[in-house]
Amino acid sequence: MTVHTPVPAARPAAGHDRPQVTELRLSAFAGHRGAVLPFGALTFLAGPSGSGKSSALRAYEALARLGGGAELAEVFEDPAACVPERARADGQRRRGFRIGCTVEGPAGTVRLDLAVQVEPELRVVGERLTRGDLVLLETALRDPGRPVVQAAWHTAGAAPVTRAPMPDDRLGTALVPLRVAGKTEGQRLVLAAAEQVVVALRSVFPCDPRPGRMRAPVPAGRMGAGRLLGGCDNLAEVLWRTRTECSVRHALLVSAVREGCAGPVGDVYAEEARDGSMQAYVDRGDGVRTPLARLGDGELRYLALALVLLTGPGVLAVDPVVEVPAAYQTLTVVADGLDRRMDARQARALGELAARMCARGHIRLVGAVRDPAWATAAGASVVDLDRDGTT
Repeated sequence: MTVHTPVPAARPAAGHDRPQVTELRLSAFAGHRGAVLPFGALTFLAGPSGSGKSSALRAYEALARLGGGAELAEVFEDPAACVPERARADGQRRRGFRIGCTVEGPAGTVRLDLAVQVEPELRVVGERLTRGDLVLLETALRDPGRPVVQAAWHTAGAAPVTRAPMPDDRLGTALVPLRVAGKTEGQRLVLAAAEQVVVALRSVFPCDPRPGRMRAPVPAGRMGAGRLLGGCDNLAEVLWRTRTECSVRHALLVSAVREGCAGPVGDVYAEEARDGSMQAYVDRGDGVRTPLARLGDGELRYLALALVLLTGPGVLAVDPVVEVPAAYQTLTVVADGLDRRMDARQARALGELAARMCARGHIRLVGAVRDPAWATAAGASVVDLDRDGTT
């Protein structure tokens, strides 16, 4: 694995920053063993087919969903695919995988590590939340016959730790606010660290625009209640909303579309048909308009990703952390195949737009790309994966 960082990733200022995932660890996951992937404000994963770009992003998305409180079975629909192929079962026929991340924020540098058993049954068998050498939360499977793990968290009170059972199908860190009282300084540290990790993980928007679905009109009754879905199926609905709500951002979108779509672009808009459905168009000027259904796949993916970069949590279908002010959150867009079906011009324009938006600090982007050349030119941190470097 090789990391190219043309622009050093900004380190958060103590006490005033937004929680951010700065490192993904794939200790044993799919084709990865001992992989450590650093994340900056704008990070692209590059490498040949089969190098593990998609599986790395899948692990990141899984952590995000677990941070939101989802159960293991919801997150890992095919858990066997997450187990390294050459992983051998132990004496009790158990096999699994291990993933983790590092989160920087007001609570300092916090590490989360998770061990998941897949065979003979899917369950959490170990979790550790640490800050430096201090273990804040640790869980372990003590009795395989019970659907719980034994948890111990830092107390620093009359007793150094508190012990209690936790479910074996969820991330314990996400359950900390329900279990830790916060009466001692140690407990408050645990709460702060857990909140930091959960906020960073929940502020993730997995995005993979699907041109085939974006071409169809958005049906009456709408699909996402005005919030863009991860596949961007309801693009027309969201274009109608964003055009009416913020003329400045819409003008930026139109300018970006000119860079990535063929022909003149005077506007991008949606209108409602008699049956209540929404259809989007590109205004070519002089009364000529092109339905999005006629655009190429690369143009549609470019348009959708540009819209994502120019909006935010209020427009995207993400699970907001309502108990934390928006000023203390940073949205992270996770995009597999970011430059899929795009030509070099479109990829370069999208990279430049991503660099400008990520530099403002309200959004981060982690994407997998085919060609790292344009990504490096955009000023991104590029992590080059190869078939042998991380497996």
